Amino acid sequence: MQAEFAQISAQSTRYQELLVEKHPQYLNAIKKHDALTQAFGLSEFIGDSVLVDPELLECLLTHPMPPTGLTDYKGLLAQHLTHINDEAVLLKKLRSFRRWHMALLAYWDLLNFQTIEQSLQQTSALADALINGAYHWLYDFFCQKYGQPQGPFGPQPLLILGMGKLGGKELNFSSDIDLIFCYPANGEITGQRKPLEHQQFFTRLAQRLIHALNHTDSNGRVFRVDMRLRPLGESGPLVMHFSALEDYYQEQGREWERYAMIKARVINADCHYAKELITILQPFIYRRYLDYSAIDSLRSMKSLITQEVRRRGLKNNIKLGQGGIREVEFIAQSFQLIKGGRIPALQTPSLLETLRALSELEFMPDTDVEQLTMDYFTLRKVEHCLQQFADQQTQLLPEDEADQQRLCKVLRSLDYLAVERQILQTMTRINLQFQSLIGDTSDTESDLDDPRKSEFSDLWMLALEIQDIRQLFSQYVEDEVALNLSKLVVEFKQNVQHKRPSTKALQTLDILMPGLFNSIVNEQIESTAGCEADILFERISHILLCVLKRTTYLQLLVENPGAQGQLVKLCYASSWIASHLAKHPILLDELLNPLHLYNPTPLSDYPSELRQILLRVEPNDLELQMETLRQFKQIQQLKIAAADVTGVLPVMKVSDHLTYLAEAIIAEVVNMAWEQMTNKYGYPEGSDDQNKRFAVLGYGKLGGIELGYGSDLDLVFIHAVQQGSRTLNDKPLESGQFYTRLAQRIMHLFVTVTPSGQLYDVDMRLRPSGNAGLLVCHLHGFEHYQLQEAWTWEHQALVRARVVYAETSLQESIESVRRQVLCMPRDQSKLKTDVSSMRQKMREHLNKGDQFWLDVKQDTGAIADIEFLVQFWVLANASAYPELCEWSDNVRLLETLENLHLISTEYKQQLVDAYLDYRNSSHRLTLLDKDNLMAKSQFLEHQENVTSIWQHTFDGDTYDSD
Repeated sequence: MQAEFAQISAQSTRYQELLVEKHPQYLNAIKKHDALTQAFGLSEFIGDSVLVDPELLECLLTHPMPPTGLTDYKGLLAQHLTHINDEAVLLKKLRSFRRWHMALLAYWDLLNFQTIEQSLQQTSALADALINGAYHWLYDFFCQKYGQPQGPFGPQPLLILGMGKLGGKELNFSSDIDLIFCYPANGEITGQRKPLEHQQFFTRLAQRLIHALNHTDSNGRVFRVDMRLRPLGESGPLVMHFSALEDYYQEQGREWERYAMIKARVINADCHYAKELITILQPFIYRRYLDYSAIDSLRSMKSLITQEVRRRGLKNNIKLGQGGIREVEFIAQSFQLIKGGRIPALQTPSLLETLRALSELEFMPDTDVEQLTMDYFTLRKVEHCLQQFADQQTQLLPEDEADQQRLCKVLRSLDYLAVERQILQTMTRINLQFQSLIGDTSDTESDLDDPRKSEFSDLWMLALEIQDIRQLFSQYVEDEVALNLSKLVVEFKQNVQHKRPSTKALQTLDILMPGLFNSIVNEQIESTAGCEADILFERISHILLCVLKRTTYLQLLVENPGAQGQLVKLCYASSWIASHLAKHPILLDELLNPLHLYNPTPLSDYPSELRQILLRVEPNDLELQMETLRQFKQIQQLKIAAADVTGVLPVMKVSDHLTYLAEAIIAEVVNMAWEQMTNKYGYPEGSDDQNKRFAVLGYGKLGGIELGYGSDLDLVFIHAVQQGSRTLNDKPLESGQFYTRLAQRIMHLFVTVTPSGQLYDVDMRLRPSGNAGLLVCHLHGFEHYQLQEAWTWEHQALVRARVVYAETSLQESIESVRRQVLCMPRDQSKLKTDVSSMRQKMREHLNKGDQFWLDVKQDTGAIADIEFLVQFWVLANASAYPELCEWSDNVRLLETLENLHLISTEYKQQLVDAYLDYRNSSHRLTLLDKDNLMAKSQFLEHQENVTSIWQHTFDGDTYDSD
C-alpha cells in the first residue's frame, strides 16, 4: 500500500518541481501547503491547470476553501466577458473560465472540502453560466448582424432545454451536455437588404453556440455538446418553433422521449417564454391518468442497457451496471411517469427532489428513500473522483493500481478491496430496490423433468463410447443420423477440452448440454422441414465453441430455456442464421424475447430505432459508434431472417426490410461523417446540417429495393455546392476537397473492420469514369457525363438507380437528370447489340452453372436475363413513355410495361413469376449458406419461358441453354 501511495507522492513531487521551475517565487508557499501538494498527487487535471494558469495557483494558495453557498458563476463570467468584440476571444475566455473553476471544484471534491451534493449543484451552476454566457454574447452579435427576431409579444429568444443530468442539476464532472433548441414563433426579420426567416436566424445561432461550446482548440473545449435528443435526432432540424415542437411530441413522441423529457429544464429561464415552453411539454411528459404502462417501458429500456453492457463487455460500470446510477434514476422516474400527471410535486427534473417527494407522499418508506439517496451519493462521489483524476468521462472502476489508490485516498480507505466491497454492497442494495419495483415479476414456468434428460446427462457426463452414444440416439433418430451425431458429440467434447475453458464454463456446459440434446431430439421429432439432428448439432456446437470463453452467453442459455429453444429452432431452419450467431454471439441476447425476435421493425421505424440506440453512445466515441452501427445491422438482419424462415415475411418484404435497414444506416453514416468533417473544417458555403447539398445514389439491388442478406451496396456520391466555394472556417477548405474527404470518411465508416466486422462492402465502380473517376462528383458533372460520355451499360445501371439519401431539392434535381438520361432517343439496333453483347460477356465470365445445375443469377434464362430485358425495354421506350422512369425495381417496371402495352400480359406474368421464384430460391440458398446453384429440372419451365422471350425480343439472338 505504501509503495502504491508512493506513486501518488511521486506525481505530486513532479508537479511541484515543474511549478517551481516555472514560478520559483512560489517554492516556500507550495511546500507549506499540504492540501495543494496532496491534490497534485490525486489529479493530473489540477496539476496541468495550475501549470497553465499561475493565477489559479495563487487562488488555491490564498483561498483554498469553497464558499458557503452556491458560487455566482453568472456574475463572475459576465465580468470575465466584458469588452469582448471578437468571437475567437469569446471562445478563449470561455475555456479559460471553465478550466479555472473546474479545477477548483476538483480540488474541493478530492480533498473532501464539500459534499457530493454541493459539488453536483456547483458543477451544474457552472455549466448553466457558461451556456448562458456564450448564448447571450452570440445572440447580441447575431441581432446586430441580422436584426432581432420579433414575435406577437416582442423580441424572441432562442430557448435552450438542458436534458439529462444537466436538466436535473446533477451534472457529472466530465460530462457532455444534452441540449434541445427551440424558439417561440416563425416569421421573418425585416429591415435588412434581404429578409431572414426566424428558422434560419436561430439555426445559425444554434450552430455557432454549439461551436463555441463544443469546438476543441489549444485551450480545450467547454463541453461536449450532444444534440441527438432533439425531435428526429440528427436527421431533424437543429431548432424548432413551439408549434412544431408541440405537434411532434403529441403526434410522434415516443416513450423513451417521455422518459428523457422528465429531465428537461430551460437553461436560460430568465426569458418570459420559459413557462410557455414547459406548459407545452407537460401534457406529453405527464399523463392525466395513472400510467402503469410506463413500468414496462422502463423495464424494456433497462433490458436494452443490460444487453448493451454485456455486448460492450463493460465490467464494474457504476452507471450502467446492475445496481448502478441509472437504476436509481429509473426508480424515481417510474413514479414520475406513472403518477406525475396527477401529483405536481413529482413534476421536477431533479432526482433528489423526486426522492424527497416520494418519502413525503409515502410512496416509498422513509428508510428506503434515505438509504437509496445515500447509495446514490456514494456512486456519484466515486464517479466524480474517477473523472477528476484526469478530466476524463468514465464510469468504470479503475484497473490501474495508481488510480485505485487515488480512489482509496479520497474515500479514506487503506484497502482497495474494501472500497470494491463497499461499492458492491451499495449497488446490490440499489438493485434490490430496483427489482422490487421495476424488475420483471412474470412467473416462469416450472421445468418439468423429461425422463430423457437423465439419459442425456449420462451421455454428456460419462466417457461413453461412440457405439453407446449411437444406441441412445437411435431411439429418436435414424440410425445413420445417430452415428454421425455420436461422432460429432465426441468431437465436440474433445474440442471443448482443447480450448481449456474455465471451471465456470465447464460447470455451465454440464447444466446446459443435457437439455440441449433433448431440445435437438424434440425438434427432429416434431418438425417436418429442416435439417437432420446431426447437422443441427454441428451448427449449434460451433456457436457454443465460439462463446466458450464468454460464460455470460452460456449462462444466458441455461437461465433462459426459451432462448435455448429459439436457438434450436433457428439453427434447424437456417445454417446462415447459425453462422451469423457464431460470428456475432451478442445476437444471442435477441433470443430472449420471441415476440420481439419474430416481429421485424416496421419499415418506417428503422431510422428512429437506430437513433435511439445511438443516443446511448457518447457522440465523440467514434469506435463505439461504429460498433453500434454494426451490431444494429446484425440484430435487425437476424430478426428479418427469423421472420423469413418462419414464413412471417414473403421474399418481396424481406428485401424491403433489408433495403430500408440499409437506407437508415446510410443516413446515420452520412450524418456522422458530416459532423466530423464540419467540426474540423466548418460548413461548405450554402450548406448546413439539414441542407448538406450532398446525395447518395443507390444502384443495383439497393436501387431496386431488392437487397439480400449478403448484398453489398453500389453507391455513387453527388454534391451540389457552388464550384470554387470554400468552407466557412478559420482554415477554409475548397468545397470539392471537403466533399471528397467527406466521401472518404463515409467509406471508412462503412468498410473498416471492427470486432463486429464490416458494416457493408461498398462498390463505387458505377460512378462516372469508374475507378478512374472522382470519388464524389458535382451534380453538373454527373449530368454532363451521363448525357455525353456514359456507355450503354451505364444507362442500363441507371434504370435501377435511386436516390437513397438527399434533401428534397437535391433529390428532385438528381431524379430530373436520371429522367432526362433515360428518356434520350436511342438507336434501337445499336441498343439491342450493346445490351445483348454485354449480357453474353457476363454469361461467359460469371455463369457457374452446367448441364445439371442452374446458376440462379447468371445462367441462361435466369435473373440477369430478366433484368437485362427490363433495362432494354425501358431504354428503348422511355423517350415516348416517361412513366417508365418512375420506378427502379423490376416487378413494378414490368407492371408498368404491361400497362403501357409494351409487353403482353403473358410476358409480364411469366417474367414476374420466374423472377420472384428465382429470388426466393436465392434467399433460401443464402439462408442455407449455399451457392446460387439449383437443379435445372426445378426451374425448367421458367428457364424456357425467359429464354423464349429473350430470343423474341432480340430478333432471334440465340445461345446455348445449358
